Amino acid sequence: MNVKGMYRLVIVGGGTAGWMAAAALRRSFSALPYTVTLIESDEIGTVGVGEATIPPMIQFNDMLGLDENAFLKAVNGTFKLGIRFKDWSAPGSDYFHPFGVYGVDMGGLNFNHYWMRYQKAGGSADFGLFNPQTLAARANRFGRMKEINPNVPAVNYAFHFDASLYARYLRDVCVQRGVVRKEGRITEVQQDPDNGDVTAVVLASGERIEGDLFIDCSGFRGLLIEQTLKSGYEDWSKWLPCNRAVAVPCDKVDPLTPYTTSTAREAGWQWRIPLQHRTGNGYVFCDSYLSEETASDLLMQRLDGQAQAEPRVIRFQTGHRKQMWNHNVIAMGLASGFLEPLESTSIWLVQEAIATLQLYFPRGGITDTARACFNRAMLDAYTNVKDFLIAHYKVTTREDTPFWSYCKHMDIPDSLQFRLDSFRENNQPLVRPQDLFKEASWFAVLAGQGLMPQSYHPGADVMPDDEFRWRIQKVREGTTGLVNMMPGHEAYIAKTCASPHFVSA
Repeated sequence: MNVKGMYRLVIVGGGTAGWMAAAALRRSFSALPYTVTLIESDEIGTVGVGEATIPPMIQFNDMLGLDENAFLKAVNGTFKLGIRFKDWSAPGSDYFHPFGVYGVDMGGLNFNHYWMRYQKAGGSADFGLFNPQTLAARANRFGRMKEINPNVPAVNYAFHFDASLYARYLRDVCVQRGVVRKEGRITEVQQDPDNGDVTAVVLASGERIEGDLFIDCSGFRGLLIEQTLKSGYEDWSKWLPCNRAVAVPCDKVDPLTPYTTSTAREAGWQWRIPLQHRTGNGYVFCDSYLSEETASDLLMQRLDGQAQAEPRVIRFQTGHRKQMWNHNVIAMGLASGFLEPLESTSIWLVQEAIATLQLYFPRGGITDTARACFNRAMLDAYTNVKDFLIAHYKVTTREDTPFWSYCKHMDIPDSLQFRLDSFRENNQPLVRPQDLFKEASWFAVLAGQGLMPQSYHPGADVMPDDEFRWRIQKVREGTTGLVNMMPGHEAYIAKTCASPHFVSA
């Protein structure tokens, strides 16, 4: 640390991860003697092709003090209630993974157990009837309930937005709040000859920028964490074999859905992300089963609207750095690892890295304990997401292509197998408090993929039949009534947060 007592944070790389880190750390330590400098180069592009997020994004923006409507206008954003999965368990299958629980927990038990009692007694097999996000998504409705009727339960939601616009929006916020932006390409990384710490980076202009703690947001190349410090990479592609994505935007088409669509394809899956002015599309696939050229051609044939650009191929390898904090360098975003975008977790992993750094921030100097705690916490976060993603591929009846045959029969981590066995036997996916995906998410995906539990908690049978039927009816009525209060998704955007580029039906 420099002798003047000023702690110098240097962020290498802009994009979504870089500017999120800059905004959060500037906000957290605004009253302390810290400087935050971010280096980015207009010569180096970012991967961002459009983002779908999950509800913790709301808390992050709130922490930054951002106005939600202003944010959505700036990024051409729409609302997201969950993900629709088409053709995953079998061709023609269709289910929804919502942001929110099913029904109402009763007697200390998750409602999923009561739904199983209800279904066993002849009730509807459509568990989505007990979730407001699912019903609203089917009807293309959305509304923030605190604005519509603050006396009813809130409805969980997230966003779709243009990632490049979000980075630009955060950049403007950061510069206003004192973050120093340096434009330039890094040509040299300097290290302490005694301990190997990074001491400075040198730009093509010759400018030398010193730092005490460096955050590597340089994307897949990992300029500091890998090219300089050789941190190593843990490859997870045997479980998550997709290693390519081809992406292209197309014209906006109706209806403007309040959800992401994921459609299983012959060698992977295709995303559809609706924005205010266009639709984002991509095909995530494994190049062992499909060439980049064929994947591009298939994606272009399957667009809902006129393509607005040529398809762009993104190459990746699922996994993570073996050390995400190494020496005085912390990797975030693509520099730390990559888990494909199936459940929209990329931005959340950046949030988690920022929150974990805030928890172990080295105010008095970097310690081995702080590094170890950070690395352990981030490995746990990556592992939990990894297992959830693998379940989508493993729990399937599909064997109609070589790719799906591989996924169905592949060996899986013991941690996931244990969860699947427990869920199959008694509807308990063994969720821990720190896990991102809770019981409702595991139930939505596993049951949606066709894995129904053989039994449920005996406590769900304690309630007398008459009371049980009455409660189930009330839950149904409450869910339907909540959704009926909501306006149409597109109409709500037009009223509250339409950008200058909004294309209305």
